[in-house]
Amino acid sequence: MQGQRVGYVRVSSLDQNQERQLDRVAVDKLFEDKASGKDVDRPALEALLVFVRQGDTVVVHSMDRLARNLDDLLRLVRTLTGRGVCIEFVKEGLTFTGEDSPMANLMLSVMGAFAEFERALIRERQREGIALAKQRGVYRGRKRALSSEQAAELRRRAAAGEVKAQLARAFGISRETLYQTLRSPVADEA
Repeated sequence: MQGQRVGYVRVSSLDQNQERQLDRVAVDKLFEDKASGKDVDRPALEALLVFVRQGDTVVVHSMDRLARNLDDLLRLVRTLTGRGVCIEFVKEGLTFTGEDSPMANLMLSVMGAFAEFERALIRERQREGIALAKQRGVYRGRKRALSSEQAAELRRRAAAGEVKAQLARAFGISRETLYQTLRSPVADEA
């Protein structure tokens, strides 16, 4: 029996469009994350890892969509191929099965290293941009995820016993933002 083709798509922010990533690529099931690729703590990625079975093929637009860190990329590819799951990177035109040639493994390492390097460059440019904006007096920091009224409502509902995962979804925030809001002093919201 031939396995399923399982797509994985990731964009870094909510306003980015992920549709172009696997456009015209046939998949039986699709997992989509709207999260940074800096680590592998992503809900759809975790669900994909639970879902796939031996004989399946995971299809990803490019290596940097799966991981921006070489160690994470290598670990994910080895985990999947070790379970009998193929992984196909569309942009790079590479497929890994676990029985890969030394050249294929070299390509995985080199391309993964480029993705990690690109992330480091992005972070460096971001730091430089923030430093310049601070010098000009125009940097105000990141916009708060919740208004003070929303934070108060969140605290009230959490104290009433509502499930935190449901609260995070209701307010459109991550679990980390939810827990930071619950830990932060009420005076910080002014």
